[in-house]
Amino acid sequence: MEKFAYALIIAAKKLRPYFQAHTIKVLIDKPLKQVLAKPNTLGRLIKWLVELGKYDVKFEARPAIKSQVLADFVGDNTPTECKEENPSENERRMWKLSVDGSSCITGSGAGLVLTSSDGWTLEYALRFGFKATNNEAEWEALIAGLTIAKHLEVQKIEASSDSQPVVSLASGEYEAREDSMAKYLSHFQSFKSTFEILRVLKVPRVENARADQLSKLATAEELEKNQTVLVDYLDRPTISEVDVMDIDIP
Repeated sequence: MEKFAYALIIAAKKLRPYFQAHTIKVLIDKPLKQVLAKPNTLGRLIKWLVELGKYDVKFEARPAIKSQVLADFVGDNTPTECKEENPSENERRMWKLSVDGSSCITGSGAGLVLTSSDGWTLEYALRFGFKATNNEAEWEALIAGLTIAKHLEVQKIEASSDSQPVVSLASGEYEAREDSMAKYLSHFQSFKSTFEILRVLKVPRVENARADQLSKLATAEELEKNQTVLVDYLDRPTISEVDVMDIDIP
């Protein structure tokens, strides 16, 4: 259910002028309206509820697909012998994550592009409220992307970065010598039990262009007024949160 709410809030941010000017009808077969209206709704759902409250959003039950339309759809999309073979079992439902970090005189930030197995794309920029090296910014981008994928209940994910140090640490080729890198690596490894498949690949910078643009956006002194990309704020490194979570509370 959280996945549907998240998709709606992303749509509202990307299409803000349309949401502001029109009544938005959401056709859905999930009880999203009832969940958002519950008094015990907690966490990020409360934040999203406040955000959606700015717009005139109406929830309606999605009508059933008429039999002929369904028949036509099945007929048009039934695999034939001339089509290419299906991808391997491991590649089915594989999500792609491109990440990049940036550290410059105007600040530090991260950018990521998360793409589902059926082509749905989320672009996300993260502005830091703290100083970070390029490697630390890369780690923050990777961890932020994996955290979003976890909330979306992704099972298989392939992450790509143009940072050789980060990829080598994540893949086990190098050992972490700096304390901060060891903490980031530990945080990354905690995701392995979350995903059925999790791998990190090194790609050329030219293939990571969009994530790089988003990381530069996050460090810009001023954002464009009509900015449609979701830009969030991280006030402290995620590895500082790990230290807190490791404390046992009786």
